[in-house]
This record gives sequence, structure tokens and C-alpha cells, in this order.
Amino acid sequence: MNYDYPNARIRGMRSRLLDHRTLDELIRKPDINSLIVELEKTPYRDDIADAGIRYSGIYSVEYALRRNYTRTFKKIMGIFEGQPAEAYLRIFLHRWDIQNVKTILRGKSFHIPQDEVFECLVPAGDLDEVTMGEMIRQPDVRSIVDLLATWRVPYAKPLTRRFPEYAGERNLIVLESALDQYYYRNGLDAVRGDDYDQALVRDMLSTEIDVVNVKTVLRLIRDKIGGQDAGRFLIDGGNRLRRSFLTAMLDAKSLEAALNMLKGTRYGFLADVPPELFKGEKVSEFEKRLDRFLIARGLRAFSRDPLSIAVAIGYYWAKYNEITNLRVIARCKTADVPDETIREALYYV
Repeated sequence: MNYDYPNARIRGMRSRLLDHRTLDELIRKPDINSLIVELEKTPYRDDIADAGIRYSGIYSVEYALRRNYTRTFKKIMGIFEGQPAEAYLRIFLHRWDIQNVKTILRGKSFHIPQDEVFECLVPAGDLDEVTMGEMIRQPDVRSIVDLLATWRVPYAKPLTRRFPEYAGERNLIVLESALDQYYYRNGLDAVRGDDYDQALVRDMLSTEIDVVNVKTVLRLIRDKIGGQDAGRFLIDGGNRLRRSFLTAMLDAKSLEAALNMLKGTRYGFLADVPPELFKGEKVSEFEKRLDRFLIARGLRAFSRDPLSIAVAIGYYWAKYNEITNLRVIARCKTADVPDETIREALYYV
């Protein structure tokens, strides 16, 4: 396909992303209300104005960010409508369906208030707000799975298949890994061709599989879930880390020992951390580093063939990073987090 026009449009959208200086201005705002006023001076102004009619404070910002993100990618999908690139980009947007279903399942499992769960959702995939709202209103995890099956939502298949396992163990990793395996298997199946666009999407998905697998291994080690049985939670199709290597990591006696095995791989940076991070076996810091690695890999697409889907993939990750940064700033402003701590939590591009 001819990428001249769509990629010119996306480059224009990229030019409107917030720069380092603007993010720093937002960080310096003393509270959530002044942050909202500052956001009204940015390309988010219309979304902030609409959110202000319905919500206030942090809920207003969360709504505006969700609305902006969803609207942005509907626009991009419209630009590529009817082209092969539309199907490739939809693969990435389906990640939000998976994330949203996980969020709803976690909320139900841990008895989190419905409105709090809803505020964490991003309707950028196929599941809209009405559908997800009905899912949230279900009384338990089983009812959510049954509802998806009744509606013939594709994600019901892996959940239904693995639900007996979950019912016996009561560990959400069973259902979450089923969703991940389903998503990445279908994503890779859709890009088996030899052309440049499919190879680029395939490489990104395979890298994501590596990252998800490492996160899974670290959580399993933390939760003392090991042995061959733990291998059922891994995803096939990774870029650099074979299943045999990941299984060997699962046999490690500690997080530190497992991460040291990554030295010599592209994920060796996880072992190069202050020793105190290993002591509490907190996985969140390592997950954050993996997320930053993945964003950086996605942004590298901007430097690939300018007459391919690479520009759209780069923008996807740039926009994702911007929304993530803004959510971090907004939440920190409701908790009086020092500015320097906020800066350290952001990923600047």
C-alpha cells in the first residue's frame, strides 16, 4: 500500500505530543486542580473540557486521558481503513481488550468497588464501555466468563477452557496467562507472511512475549510457584528467550539467581540493579524496567522504513508512553508525591 498520506498524517500527530518541557511544567503544579488547568493549554483541552462536565479531580483527568487515547486511535484506524495496515494495528489495540478483561477479573476477585475498576479501563480495543460496564456488574468471576461466552466474545474461549483450573487453585495467573497465550498466538498467526510490515509486527509481538514471560517467571518465583507445572503459564513464540531457558529460570532459588541468568542476553540490564532491590523480592521495579525497555523498542520503529507501518507502530508506543506519564503525574498529585520522585517515575522520549 502507499504510506505517503497516512504516515504524513501520523507525523503531524506525533508533532503534537507533549515534549519534556511541557511534562515538567505539569509536574511542577502543586495539586490536581492546577494540573487540570495546565492540561487545558495542551492538545488535551477538548477532552479535559468534556470530562469537567461529568467528573472532577483525578476522575476528570482519567476520563479525559481515556477519551483522548480512544479517539486518537479511532482516527488512525480510519486513516488506514480497508488497508492491510488496519488489521496489523488492530492487533496492538487488542492488547487493551486483554488488559481490560484482566482488570475486571482482578477487581472482582479482590472486591474492588465497581467505579474504581471502571476508571482503570481503556476502551481502545473491541470491548466498548457498555460491554465492560456490564462485565463489572457481574457478581463473580464465573459470571463474567459466562457473560463473555453468551455474547460470543472471543476471549471467552481461553477463559472457559482454563476455568476449571482456576476454580481449583483460585489463582488469577491461570486466567491471565490463558488470555496472554490466546492473544499472542492469534497475533502471530495473523502475521505469518514475508513482507516488511508483517515482519515488523511479528518482531514486536515476539519481543512482547519475551517481556511477558520474564514478568511471569519473576512473579512465580516470588510466589514460590516452581517446577515443570509452572511452565504452563509461559507463552510460546518469544524473540530471544526459549522455553527451556525460561524453565531453567523457574528453577532458580531466588529472584537474584534468576535475573543473573539473563546476563549476556538483551535483558541483562535487569541484573544490573542496586543489591537492595533483590532483598525484598519486589517484582514491580523489574516490571517497570521491562516496560521501559518495551517502549524504547517500540519507539525505535520511528527510525525504520518511513514508507511502512513502522511510523504508525512508533506512534502507538509514543502515545502509550505519553498517556502513561500523564496518569502517573495525575495520581501523584493526589498523593503529595515530591516532584523529583515523579520525574524518576516517568519515561522521557
